[in-house]
Formats: sequence, structure tokens, C-alpha cells
Amino acid sequence: MIDLKSMTPEEIGGFLSSLGEPAFRAKQVFTWLHRGAASFEEMTNLPKSLREKLREQCLLTPPRAARRQVSAQDGTIKYLWELGDGNCVESVLMRYHHGNTVCISSQVGCRMGCAFCASTIAGKVRDLTPAEMLDQVLFTQLDSGAEVSNIVLMGIGEPMDNLDNVLRFLELVNHPDGMHIGMRHISLSTCGVIPGIRRLAELELQLTLSVSLHAPDSETRSKIMPVNRAYDVEELFGACHDYFRKTGRRISFEYAMIDGVNDHDWQADLIARKLRGMPGHVNLIPLNDVVESPYKPSRRLAAFQKRLESHGVTATVRRSLGGDIDASCGQLRRRAMEEQQKGELRP
Repeated sequence: MIDLKSMTPEEIGGFLSSLGEPAFRAKQVFTWLHRGAASFEEMTNLPKSLREKLREQCLLTPPRAARRQVSAQDGTIKYLWELGDGNCVESVLMRYHHGNTVCISSQVGCRMGCAFCASTIAGKVRDLTPAEMLDQVLFTQLDSGAEVSNIVLMGIGEPMDNLDNVLRFLELVNHPDGMHIGMRHISLSTCGVIPGIRRLAELELQLTLSVSLHAPDSETRSKIMPVNRAYDVEELFGACHDYFRKTGRRISFEYAMIDGVNDHDWQADLIARKLRGMPGHVNLIPLNDVVESPYKPSRRLAAFQKRLESHGVTATVRRSLGGDIDASCGQLRRRAMEEQQKGELRP
């Protein structure tokens, strides 16, 4: 079956041409798909004969909200989306003064193995298609009634491990006939897959690159992030400097504060040395407690921030949202998987 929603208008036009349809139908189909049409029957300005052809030859699988949790604290909404094959992924809608941000997943599960993350506990199942990433943004907006102005690819999965599909998603969500969300309103996070960073640099997209650093020294980082054994942190810092020189875009470094592991003053000093000559921003993250993880939230967050700032490094503490609704990435999916195994999964 053909995945129309992962196609550009030009590709849709080529497919429709093979069916003997006029070129102008491509924009109509593309517009319907990016409005969230759940079936071809909804595309009422298409001839019935074309709708029947599309239904016979094309795939259209809108996600189902298997679970929807709303924070009583701040209005954050966390979705567990059930995909066409029964797998589930998470998305989170976060409300800020500057607009609404949706955090989306790029894979079902993750193979990166970061020791403090719930997303990776069951490993990677498969990559998401461009359409499945787009649907997380679109159906979050439709369900919540809140217009999405910003996107972060920081949910389940490693975007650089699914880069071709991620790049197609970016092209689609940026398209003027679609949701038309600008690149400067999109952040893409990586745990340090260097070939992906270098490929992204060559494209010179105006998005924000976020690097999950979590430790500036190789010994510590290898213990908590297996990716460091393939792409050492020294090489990672080099790739980040190259990225800045190529794009002129400031990089955001994500840093989950882990008690007694990566929160020492000497590590703050090392970060400052490694960022010298590059206007990086360090985003300190209060660690979410994951039951299966032995790591606990740092008690030195404020001191670590002050140490970074003493070196002239811009360091902020991420605002915690949705603490009462399994906000940590992967927690809701993990719990749903356990309930499914017990036959207890419920909306």
C-alpha cells in the first residue's frame, strides 16, 4: 500500500498522473491529508472514482489516542498514540507564554541505551514514517484545540538513527500548503550520532540542534550513554564546533543532572573549556525518577549552574512540566506495555 501522507505534493502528483488524474488534484489531496482527514471519503471535492482508487491503493492510518493525560498543575497533555500496527508512541503538548510546543517521537522504542531513560528499556522496535511523525503534531493539535507553533523531536527514539524519515517529516511540516511550521520553530535532539550531525550541518537548516551531552568526560559518559563508545565525547565536541562554524546556529546542550555522577564542579569547568569559542547554551534538566534506573536527581543543580555561569556559560534550568502525568519520556509507553502484557490496558 502507498503511504500518501509521507509524500510531497510533487510525488503525489506523479502518483495521481499514473492514475490518469489531472495535476491540480495533488494539492487537493495534500491539503486534505494535512488537515487531518481520517479517511478518503472525507475528501469531498475529489471525484468518487478517485476516492475509490485511493482507498484501494493507499494507506491512511490516523493514530488513536490510547491514553490522554492532562496535568492539573500546568495543562500539559501527554498522549499515548496507538499506530496502525498496534505499536504505541508518546507525544506531549506543553503550553508556554510564547506558544504551544509539541514534543514528538521519531521511533517506536530506542536502541541507544542511555541508563537514565525509560524510552530505551525495551529497545527499538522500528522507525516511524514521516506520516507517523506528522500525525503526532497534527492530531495533538486537532484533539487539544491548541494551535501548535513549535516542535521538538525529543520524544521516544533517536532522530539521527532515522534521519531520512526525519528530514522528510521536516520538509512536510514546513510546507506552505501543510502546517507550515518554520524551521526556526523546530528543535532536533540527538544523543551524539556524529554522522547525523555532520549531515545536518551540510544541509544548513535553520532549526535548533540539541545535543544530549549529560557528561563532558569520556569515562562518565560511556557509563551512562553507550553511544559514547561509538562516538566519543571529544569527537562530539569537535563535530559541534564544526556545526556552528558551518551554520552559525547556536547549539543547545541538554544535561540531565544525576546525583554524584555528572554534577561535580570539575565537570562544569570541563564543559566551559570544551565550549570555548562556540556560543552554546547548557540546559540543565532535573532528572526524572525512573523506577528501573539506579540514578537519582542531583542535589547540586543550583551550584552546578552557578559554576557554569562563573565561566560565562549560559546555563538555564528546564522548567518541569507535567510532573503528575508520567512526563518523563517513555514512562507512559512503558507502563502501557506492562498493562498490555497483563491484559489490563485501558484508555
